[in-house]
Amino acid sequence: MAPSKSVTLRSETAVSLVDPDQSLKASKALLAHMKKASKEKAANAEKKDLLADPDDEDGSKETPIWLTLTTKRHISDSRSLKPGKIVLPHSLNTDPEIGICLITAEPQRHYKNLVAADDFPADLRKRVTRVIDVAKLKAKYKAFEAQRKLFAEHDVFLGDTRIINRLPSILGKTFYKTTAKRPIPVEIQARVPKTDGKRAKRTKDADTPNACTPAQLAGEIERAVGAALVNLSPTVNTAIRVGNASWTAEQIAENVDVVAKALVEKFVPGKWKNVKSIYVKGPETAALPIWLTDELWLEQKDVVADGSEEAKAIAGEKANIGKKRKSLEGQPEEAEPVTKKAKKTKTPKAEKLPESDDTKLDKEIADRKAALKKQKKAAKKALEV
Repeated sequence: MAPSKSVTLRSETAVSLVDPDQSLKASKALLAHMKKASKEKAANAEKKDLLADPDDEDGSKETPIWLTLTTKRHISDSRSLKPGKIVLPHSLNTDPEIGICLITAEPQRHYKNLVAADDFPADLRKRVTRVIDVAKLKAKYKAFEAQRKLFAEHDVFLGDTRIINRLPSILGKTFYKTTAKRPIPVEIQARVPKTDGKRAKRTKDADTPNACTPAQLAGEIERAVGAALVNLSPTVNTAIRVGNASWTAEQIAENVDVVAKALVEKFVPGKWKNVKSIYVKGPETAALPIWLTDELWLEQKDVVADGSEEAKAIAGEKANIGKKRKSLEGQPEEAEPVTKKAKKTKTPKAEKLPESDDTKLDKEIADRKAALKKQKKAAKKALEV
């Protein structure tokens, strides 16, 4: 399977360079391999899982499929605790029994009323199992055990963009040690209309909370729950979940194309010039390439012509690594030349300590014991008289 090649960009606002046909071919090949491998694993298993889903005999229904992006330089300078979102054509979470916890700004009651409103979809309302503001979250879930209980009670956590940066210090390592259930940012404040292409300034009212409508809140929750999450860290490899093994190849390919384009355009510094390769893979499969670059360098100044003085200097430095130290270690140290005018200073000799004589010490101890015995005898005679 030959991956698609890169082409020269004519503008910064170019479309995705990933070929949709290549994504579809890679998705079909990956799904076929994963299904075959899972069936062989189930057939060779000594014990069958009695609690397994009867519709999922080989156990591959919920197996995730990942898109991996390799860049030429680090995608980020530091680790970000706030995940980014990429809205997908096919949602990653369609489970009607999923539990959602919504963390909002104050007051909590206003946002609970939005979820309970008639304009809010009833099926989505069943999945929103808790609405809590940041003040009550901080007061109620200080203890580590309480945080662990909250973590286990819900499947997805959403955080208001106004308070999302305060959550790491409140929820701690229970939520932020891994990327499994980090709060996803959602925009739930009131929308500001545009006038002459510019957004008007927000007006603050102490009596009325700055919140969106129930329909807008429902849309934000739906998009956040089904979105692909981007967790940036200082590395050249980034993995994004794009689907499950139970999906069709067409669904996975569509998500792959959307994620590849949005990931490069929104999160990669230098955009397509900084991208080295894009793959799709499963948890235990080889990575199938869908796009590879022709240029392994990021900027033209990083390229050195063969035979140039700069290339020879770099080659010489690489060849001499380790040799200089060996040569220095092998050479004897050169003595400093003594001039005629310099006077030789005699170093004082260290005084020798007397050697220990064990026989002399034993004799002294025996003499002391004998003297003590004589003193004891004299004292006894004096008492008898």
